[in-house]
Amino acid sequence: VIPYGGGTSVVGHITPSKSDAPVLTLSLEKMTRLLDLDETSRLATFQAGVAGPQLEEQLKARGYTLGHFPQSFEYSTLGGWIVTRSSGQQSYRYGKIESLFAGGIMETPRGRLEMKPVPASAAGPDVREMALGSEGRLGVVTQAQVRVRRAPEAESFFGVFFHSWEQGSDAVREIVQNEIPVSMLRLSNPLETETTLILSGKSWLGMADRGLRMIGYGDTRCLLMFGVTGSARLFKRTRREAAALCRKFGGLFVGTIVGHTWEKNRFLAPYLRNTLWERGVAIDTLETALPWSQVREASVAIPKSIVDAAAKHNERVLAFSHLSHVYRDGASVYTTYLFRRTGDPDELLARWGTMKHDASLTIQRFGGTITHQHGVGMDHAPYLPAEKGALGMDAIRAVCKSFDPDGMMNPGKLF
Repeated sequence: VIPYGGGTSVVGHITPSKSDAPVLTLSLEKMTRLLDLDETSRLATFQAGVAGPQLEEQLKARGYTLGHFPQSFEYSTLGGWIVTRSSGQQSYRYGKIESLFAGGIMETPRGRLEMKPVPASAAGPDVREMALGSEGRLGVVTQAQVRVRRAPEAESFFGVFFHSWEQGSDAVREIVQNEIPVSMLRLSNPLETETTLILSGKSWLGMADRGLRMIGYGDTRCLLMFGVTGSARLFKRTRREAAALCRKFGGLFVGTIVGHTWEKNRFLAPYLRNTLWERGVAIDTLETALPWSQVREASVAIPKSIVDAAAKHNERVLAFSHLSHVYRDGASVYTTYLFRRTGDPDELLARWGTMKHDASLTIQRFGGTITHQHGVGMDHAPYLPAEKGALGMDAIRAVCKSFDPDGMMNPGKLF
């Protein structure tokens, strides 16, 4: 039995395992309603098949927002976010899904599991945490209570250019560790910065490039986009403090012109995948999270490992990275890579497998998690034991067996 939400997984969450057993796909597409809104506690109860736009539209009508905006926002669902430990583009302000998920209902082969929405508890291990990241192995999340907020009074996204990746990453770390309340921080490395500017298609790009080079922002420049969200008073203060700290590290504040372009296109990248495929180019992404002490070196080594892996097949690849989610103790490194699509699907899969494998080993060599936001699915399952350890994997298997003794729920995922 494979629970199906929006079908946006990029790591094989809804791919059937190789077996002669019959497969039942259980769609939640009709389960989209807001069932209750407790405005005193600011808890919203939704059916778990609700997609991002449907969820936000129902909350907006009441003056609220969840604030969870993954790149797959337009199709991915609340239930999918929960069972894959999803992150939104503005999770720095609103939190990842584990901090938004207060409770709910999961139907399992052994019966219904009800997770009561309490603000905090010391009553032993939290069964809510078992549902988070369970990837359909325990059962089907059918209903969820989530923590919502009043819709913000003001929101904008701003751009800052830095002379180098080192200056940009230092500025981002300082913003986070000084607890300046921005809603998003996204720092692109030089190659992604150049690609982003080209893809913007703006008529002023050539003039802007010449101007930046004249004042010393050349081939090593990096683009930071930061978001400010909240009350009008907080908005002004946060923008001022973030811009001032960026200037301390040589940042050139360029206002909202780049940020508006990003905001307009923030959910369009998944559609680009199909367009590129039709033009003979394959695209994939991978991500991790590491301590700040490892971020700078790993962010160079990960895309390099992909380029080197492609070279084994006498192929070239375009690989670039950005910091997508930041924490006081570290950051997520998100890498995109594009490569030639061959006519032979087996050859294409083998080349992709080499790049994915070498990048995954590089991530593990630096002590990063095998996935920060995409989940495990099938693609990351071979690398999970190195992260969890033998005892940890035994515990995961035991929990799954407790809820699903016959192993009928989404087999092949996690382990």
